[in-house]
Amino acid sequence: MTHPVTPASVAILIVTHNSHPEIATCLIAALRTEAEVLVIDNASTDATVETARGFGVRIIANPHNLGFAAAVNQGVRATTAPCLLLLNPDAVIEGGIGDLAECCEDPQTGAAGGKLLSPEGVPQFGFNVRSFPGPLAISLECLMINRLWPGNPVNWRYRCLGLDLDHAQEVDQPAGAFLMFRRDIWQRLGGLDEGYFPVWFEDVDFCKRIRDNGFHVWYRPKAVAHHTGSHSIAKLPVGCRTEYWYRSLLRYSVQQFGFLGRLTTCLSVFTGSLLRVLFGGTTYRGPEMARAHFAVARLAIRTLWISKLEPGVILR
Repeated sequence: MTHPVTPASVAILIVTHNSHPEIATCLIAALRTEAEVLVIDNASTDATVETARGFGVRIIANPHNLGFAAAVNQGVRATTAPCLLLLNPDAVIEGGIGDLAECCEDPQTGAAGGKLLSPEGVPQFGFNVRSFPGPLAISLECLMINRLWPGNPVNWRYRCLGLDLDHAQEVDQPAGAFLMFRRDIWQRLGGLDEGYFPVWFEDVDFCKRIRDNGFHVWYRPKAVAHHTGSHSIAKLPVGCRTEYWYRSLLRYSVQQFGFLGRLTTCLSVFTGSLLRVLFGGTTYRGPEMARAHFAVARLAIRTLWISKLEPGVILR
């Protein structure tokens, strides 16, 4: 029997930023679930807000881009349902969120994620579920070893490439594009860390803190959504994307690793950034990318001397 979903039991939070091409399809499917739907828009300059208003859903239209984590926290505070479903605007729910809600009724469960399919209907292996990244997994990524040897054992374990995505199981980190969590857990942890600005690693950090506090995180394949991926990020200049990703990665290393782990991460980021400038090919030889990678290298060195970051403080 399908677990009933009502506006009083589940609120779907959709954070948008220039999401006009995707938001209509996302909202059509979200409204079919009978859950409350709230759109939190981060200063879109396209027709995202106008399109969403046409569906009659609640909208918070921020005049400035607050970042993904801050927008999620804003959405949680604006709703009352005990279960919150994070849904990317380029994700289209096929069904099964009642199974996520049923899973989250367990007081020992903090969050649950569903199965993400590509637009062609293929499970998104390597993205759907991942293990928490450790210093070694991050180093192999930063030093381009994963690009040269994508099937190495460390990368295989980190991206859970051997996971049976048809089987419900406890996991580290389901994708934040389709992730349900409990309000009381969010309150206990103080929400998502808004220092991950504007995006990346806030969902990883949130799931890590859920697990560190003794709660379970589940993958539930009965809940399914089709997902395109990177719709907003792809519109940013490539240099900005690079700086944002590494800044959030370095923040995660400060928040989650000890000194040796942080040292390993910072040195691999520093070395990898210089290698990308020198040997990364034409993609990385433009002045914009050179500036971005030199900025990342400088930030990695500064991060070596940081032992703690308060929630909400942005690493610069």
